[in-house]
Amino acid sequence: MKKLLVALVCLMMISTAIPALAVNEDVSGKVTIYTSMYQFVIDMMSEAVKTEFPNLEVEFFYGGTGALQTKLTGEMETGVLGCDMMLVAEPAYSLELKEGGWLYPYVIDGASEKLRFPYDEEGYWYPVRVCNMVLAYNPELNSADTLPASFYDFAFDKSLKGQISMGNPLTSGTTMAAVAALSDKYGYEYFTALGENGVMIESGSTALAKLQTGECKVIMILEESVLKIRKEEGSKIACIYPTDGNIMIPSTVMTVAEERSLNANIEACEAITDWLLSDAGQKFVLEGYMHAVAKGMTEVPFDSIDTDGLIATDMGVDWVRCYTMREEIRTQFQERVTQ
Repeated sequence: MKKLLVALVCLMMISTAIPALAVNEDVSGKVTIYTSMYQFVIDMMSEAVKTEFPNLEVEFFYGGTGALQTKLTGEMETGVLGCDMMLVAEPAYSLELKEGGWLYPYVIDGASEKLRFPYDEEGYWYPVRVCNMVLAYNPELNSADTLPASFYDFAFDKSLKGQISMGNPLTSGTTMAAVAALSDKYGYEYFTALGENGVMIESGSTALAKLQTGECKVIMILEESVLKIRKEEGSKIACIYPTDGNIMIPSTVMTVAEERSLNANIEACEAITDWLLSDAGQKFVLEGYMHAVAKGMTEVPFDSIDTDGLIATDMGVDWVRCYTMREEIRTQFQERVTQ
């Protein structure tokens, strides 16, 4: 009996001395990811990926949507892309890449039970984070009840002439999605109204600075940009959730077809996709001030409101129109707003 007890104790000591294995320790090689995520979110995820995949080298390459599309267009001429995965701003570009034969289909079992946003049922793309286009104002300078409560009034309220700002759909995928939705709902007359109201086309940081100084009264901007400065800078700038519907924009994850990818590491790409859609991966989405895609997840970004409630009031984007009519929408915007 004593010998048996000694053997058991020794076995327990040996087992506790062995370090716990990472969940994906068997995943190795290299993966390159093109992404339009904010750099601070990339930095957080990069550190987490090193822990989750200790034997896998993961390289993130950051670029705005317009810059990434230009880069990929050049690479397509060679037949092989310079990446293995992409995390882009919205599904319209995913539709284009799928149609062009650039993507690998990874079918996730039970995706419909796991995700509360649309995904490609053939497995070519999945939503991984959700941006939300809203309006914003400075309550220290203006009262909310004197400002537009809707996207419609943002463009058509003449009292705001020369005091409104928004992003550039030619370079920003999320702004492109927003103007596609708004032109679908209100027609290209919406663009005409923006132009006649003297909307300024500029970066979110510039627009937020103009809210602080009072040069702008209200801006169209991603909710996450407002939440970030509220938490990190103590800003009082606040969101207006438009009465005609906020615009929720699922940002997608895609795997490049093996024969068209840089490192041809499909196994690793599948494992990263699974991790991104897991509770652990979605934590970084929330910390990046964006909404999570998982059904039943009650956590919301800092100072935001219920995600399911936002879904219920979502204006919606016709992603097929956003892709197939992209150039027309951009041209109409340029002619009616920026010229």
